[in-house]
Amino acid sequence: MTNESVHRLVLGDVEVIRVVEWQGPFVPVSGLLAQTAGEVWKDNEDWLAPDHWEPDTDRTVVALQSWVLRSGGRTVLVDTGVGKGRERPGSPRFHHWQGDLLGRLAKAGIRPQDVDVVVNTHLHVDHVGGNTVEADGEWVPAFANAQYLIPSADDFHFGPEGAYGDGSQADGRLIYEDSIAPVHRAGQAVRWDGFHRIDEHLTLESAPGHTPGSSVLRLASGGDRAVFVGDLLHSPVQIIRPCCNSNACLDPEQAVASRLRVLQRAADQRELLVPAHFAGDAGAVEVRRGGDGFTLGPWATPPGS
Repeated sequence: MTNESVHRLVLGDVEVIRVVEWQGPFVPVSGLLAQTAGEVWKDNEDWLAPDHWEPDTDRTVVALQSWVLRSGGRTVLVDTGVGKGRERPGSPRFHHWQGDLLGRLAKAGIRPQDVDVVVNTHLHVDHVGGNTVEADGEWVPAFANAQYLIPSADDFHFGPEGAYGDGSQADGRLIYEDSIAPVHRAGQAVRWDGFHRIDEHLTLESAPGHTPGSSVLRLASGGDRAVFVGDLLHSPVQIIRPCCNSNACLDPEQAVASRLRVLQRAADQRELLVPAHFAGDAGAVEVRRGGDGFTLGPWATPPGS
């Protein structure tokens, strides 16, 4: 398992670049996926450890990462991480986090001005922090030429109209004011709902439950398919136990319904499943139907690995 790395895949006519800022042991299973019984981890230790679970401490292993898609002559950035130097007193792990998304993108040959579209799959703390950077004491968009695609339902829920999520995130007001509001003020925010086409290969679809506006990004090019699912799944355990939600799912019943729907299509159409936080060297995996549920297929393999 590598850290702070860049991996590339080609799917049809789309180049997919995985940009990892950090990965490693995170919180105990009970702090992230409390609905999953301990037995499921132990019974699957042979493939969960060490990339997705640390048995000795019972901690989940996750990645903080973004995905870059080069499609139709444009550069699309999917989620922007925690950010750098943010005030997050209610989230000690992310308080003053020193993320380096721009540095990681530079290693992949991507300058801020090269990004044409930023997709926020949802508006949680670890998905929007890199939307902005500090300049002369103010937060401004990090990608000056980009259109930021923001789910309308999340923009309402986590914004002032929804009283900054009504406490669903400890630092809700801070997150919105330093990572979302500046994008609106710059005129770069595009709110969407239900379905949004980015180009001939890429479409956004609502998949609510984790948050009201949680979304997935679908890629279809040639015979290749992929679905970038954000936080619909936090661990591959949820492929074999799809009715288990993360502790952060705001509407558990709806989250399960969205997860099942996306997994069913991924299995039936051979879509590569690309979650936001899967660790390991691949970060993405195919899904198969197995019995009454799902099993894991092959992991994505970067060229030359």
